[in-house]
Amino acid sequence: MKKINVLLVGASFLALNLPAQAEGKWITLFDGEKIRGLRGYGQKVFPEKSWKVENGTLKTITRGQGGQPRDLVTTGSYTDFEFECEWKVSPRGNSGIMYRVKETNRPAYFTGPEMQVLDDERHPDGKANFPLRTAGSLYDMIGKGMKKKKYNKAGEWNKVRIVCKDNDVEHWLNGEKLLAYKWGSDEVTAMIKKSKFKNWKGFMQEPKGHIAIQHHGEEVWYRNIRIRGE
Repeated sequence: MKKINVLLVGASFLALNLPAQAEGKWITLFDGEKIRGLRGYGQKVFPEKSWKVENGTLKTITRGQGGQPRDLVTTGSYTDFEFECEWKVSPRGNSGIMYRVKETNRPAYFTGPEMQVLDDERHPDGKANFPLRTAGSLYDMIGKGMKKKKYNKAGEWNKVRIVCKDNDVEHWLNGEKLLAYKWGSDEVTAMIKKSKFKNWKGFMQEPKGHIAIQHHGEEVWYRNIRIRGE
């Protein structure tokens, strides 16, 4: 009986520490060559003047390179999902991954919350409201767990994962869970009221939406982009 109890306790501990998963088949959005299921925000086609395939990565084209900044969005909309990719930023680079985004005449971040993508060491956001705007954070709302995270500096690759299942949301960075929260909870409502989004109508109000990858103007690279969910 004691052995059974020990096994049950051990199994419970493992369950609490295993990553959450969404259901469904993985869809590869970018495999280093082909782009599938991604288009320009507010567009029906891929924005070739904003992003390009380069050396197995999906890279922003900056204004200095003749580019026209425009975010990417998934063609599909998701309620529950699991999204993975790797990103690399240039010095002072800035980007982000938004989710449950509704396409409007305003930028994607007006409706969808953001997992920050950033050069923490050089970009001003790495110091402003520290650590609420550092890489991996729920931008301007949750920074807990950022101080001890496994973070690779500008010019190096970071692997991220966002999971949303039954309104339970997790942010992962380089194999470690950074934060978790409940979509629509009183705690989230209170955080919004203290953030830059407090007067933004429609922010985090969509139960289903697109995943968006931000083109903030700086050089940023993405690779191994995939998603599953519904």
